[in-house]
Amino acid sequence: MSGVGNIRYKVAEAARLAGVSASTLRLWETQGLVVPERSATGHRQYTEADLARLKRISWFRAERGLNPAAIREALEAESAANDEPGAGSSVEGNIDLQVGRKLRSLRHAGGKTLEQVAGDVGIAPSVLSTLERTSQGVSVAVLHNLAEYFGTTVSSLSGEEEPQSRTLVRAGEWRNWPRTTPGVTVQLLAEGKNQMDCHRFVLAPGASSEGAYRHEGEEFVYVLSGRAEFVLDGDQFYDLYPGDSLYFESRRRHAWSNRHDGETVLLWINTPPTF
Repeated sequence: MSGVGNIRYKVAEAARLAGVSASTLRLWETQGLVVPERSATGHRQYTEADLARLKRISWFRAERGLNPAAIREALEAESAANDEPGAGSSVEGNIDLQVGRKLRSLRHAGGKTLEQVAGDVGIAPSVLSTLERTSQGVSVAVLHNLAEYFGTTVSSLSGEEEPQSRTLVRAGEWRNWPRTTPGVTVQLLAEGKNQMDCHRFVLAPGASSEGAYRHEGEEFVYVLSGRAEFVLDGDQFYDLYPGDSLYFESRRRHAWSNRHDGETVLLWINTPPTF
């Protein structure tokens, strides 16, 4: 960082200097491309290093037409080449890579190539490659479609169905899923081979399923804080506020998003554990 590395830019300033809109910066944050610091009052603050990263993101998007997953991969490659920790490593830390490893193992066991699986699921091979290597870079909808393709569940890929179980889980001691989707944190409220998937979803501003998906079973969602929108079967819209709940059959195509300008926290239960 340069000698003026202590400078901090607000959203509007950073957006202007990077040549994009403030809403674009917020979108890039939900996609895990950049993670600004926060002031004591919770406002975003961008450093000189963040600003340089924003300009690279803008260049990759405009000049090369890369999608968010490919941009993350390109930035990580640059960071590795420069022997500098990239945003991916600083955000995720020692991220659990088991989702990617399990998917690669299932693909190899089925004798499938990256191109075959990606084509069947409807994603780019580079996206699947990034997921297998880093356990990151896809939406919840895509992750579910991959699990369904291989005849398993998202919970199983995340290691939630491992033999160990916890009868009591104290507040704040939740184990997190590997963070495959930017802006979506899934915390386990019960562990082991249970008849219910019990989760606490924490959604960053703008976070969403990025598409609809369906599976067997039934599910119950209760809003602890914030505001969420659910769309069932593509034409039934539900705005949920704190204290609201929604119960529906999982085989109905469902999509969701955080419609709050802050975090939205959901209690989410699926039964049987087919998510």
